[in-house]
Amino acid sequence: EMSAVKALPRRQERLGRRAGLSANSTQFLLEGQPFQILGGSVHYFRVPRPYWRDRLLKMKACGINTLTTAVPWSLHQPQKEVFSFHSQLDLEAFINLAADLGLWVILRPGPYISSELDLGGLPSWLLRDSSMRLRTMYPGFTQAVNVYFDKLIPKMVPLQFKKGGPIVAVQVENEYGSFAKDDSYLLFIKEALKSRGISELLLTSDRLDTLEWGGVDGGMQATLPTRSRARGHTHLMDSLTRELVSQGMSVNLYMFHGGSSFGFMTGALGEPSYKALVPSYDYDAPLSEAGEYTPKYHILRDLLSRFTSMGITVTYQHLSLWDALSYTEGPFRSPKPVNMENLPVNNNNGQAYGYTLYETTITSGGSLKSGDSVRDRALVFVDRSYIGLLKHKRLELAVPGGKGPRTLSLLVENCGRVHQGGGLDKQRKGLVGEILLNNIPLRDFTIYSLDMKPSFIDRFVSAPWKTLSEGPTFPGFFMGRIFVYGYPSDTFVKLPAWKKGVVFINGLNLGRYWSIGPQQTLYLPGPFLNSGINQVIVFEEQEGDYSVHFEDTPDLGMAADL
Repeated sequence: EMSAVKALPRRQERLGRRAGLSANSTQFLLEGQPFQILGGSVHYFRVPRPYWRDRLLKMKACGINTLTTAVPWSLHQPQKEVFSFHSQLDLEAFINLAADLGLWVILRPGPYISSELDLGGLPSWLLRDSSMRLRTMYPGFTQAVNVYFDKLIPKMVPLQFKKGGPIVAVQVENEYGSFAKDDSYLLFIKEALKSRGISELLLTSDRLDTLEWGGVDGGMQATLPTRSRARGHTHLMDSLTRELVSQGMSVNLYMFHGGSSFGFMTGALGEPSYKALVPSYDYDAPLSEAGEYTPKYHILRDLLSRFTSMGITVTYQHLSLWDALSYTEGPFRSPKPVNMENLPVNNNNGQAYGYTLYETTITSGGSLKSGDSVRDRALVFVDRSYIGLLKHKRLELAVPGGKGPRTLSLLVENCGRVHQGGGLDKQRKGLVGEILLNNIPLRDFTIYSLDMKPSFIDRFVSAPWKTLSEGPTFPGFFMGRIFVYGYPSDTFVKLPAWKKGVVFINGLNLGRYWSIGPQQTLYLPGPFLNSGINQVIVFEEQEGDYSVHFEDTPDLGMAADL
């Protein structure tokens, strides 16, 4: 069963700060921007709670952006005095999970939801009243609805879009047009929702032939043009979905994942003759009863990926190297330069890897000479402005003149110790000897250890990161978050417009990158990623365009001499 939701005009209601979901004559708008609902139904009460995340991630990975779920009154209020909203029936947890995974939510709170449930989800104790008339303005029914909604709706109110939650729309009852026994009943349900604080867009849904009976003023109507429950309808569903989605219409797949009607929750058919329904609610859905991918899933994913950009967005903040210094271990003061291994860090085991920053005060410009003291590369700064590079074969640098005392900084990188041969004893890193300015050795250094271990990265996550609009400085750290769908698979990180630095994913150091190559991509194994939010930090020495690419294939380049 697939519902195409066609927008009808309605008053623009602005409640709170945000406009929420609204509709003009052709499309939905969210916060005033065009929004295409690509919806899928999953019923939390038909899916074991430990599988909720798995099923919703698979749905999101298919290109669905909105979860639709129904609320079974009979399960939440099994007895007149007993309510249950915990463990398997923790609807709030289900909706919050959807929000965490970046899904919008359309809620169907009933009170009647049909959904192949016993009595359509209405509690059987209502029938103890011999005059009961379900789904009408009969006082015994409306009073029971009011008691139920008093418990249910306040839990839903804070989860609405305008309050920062994921719920963008709420359905008024269910397909009342095909039942339609009481003109004022839908109005009662609408007011029951609104008076308890539901302020998002209201929807009704009906089959095309009964549409005129099921509407409600100020509510949107959704039509259900096809019900393809039988096997073998994959091509029909696919072509219909393709047509609707390509026209920019909003759709909802019922079910995206059906699950199981555990226990005695299954209903029965009455027309043309009585038939009890089976416990499986597989529904020939794109995701099978056991959560397996089906051919329908793959067709749908291919289709939706053409209409939705599944690009990875990395939203950056930056932290200059200089601002990060107060989060390092140290600093240490020493008359002469101290090599990495002899620094009093890491429980007096010295610094093994990474960068070390050496700072001292100079009072003139002139010729800076490093001899053989820089291991292996040093970026040189005067008052934190880059002036040049010292390394194995570049041993001299001109320091511009200037008035008064200035800070000279050398950011020295250990590019890796030699792994064989006769020089193993001489593999100390950092500054391993004197640095001369106009042939006089520099003195009185302040030394910072930047070992770039996970503990180092963790330390400055609470630092005052700035947005990119505030003009990043280099060297610096750049932090972004990426959302990964489903089970993360292997990928390769490419930084096309960056120069030289290090990449960290969720605090794990993937390794160095350098634009001169040869290697142009870093391998990122799937297990290093979380399903959901991941933190990406890039330490860049010189320049970057702030965009990180994730590719399917490695690029190892050609071997080259350093």
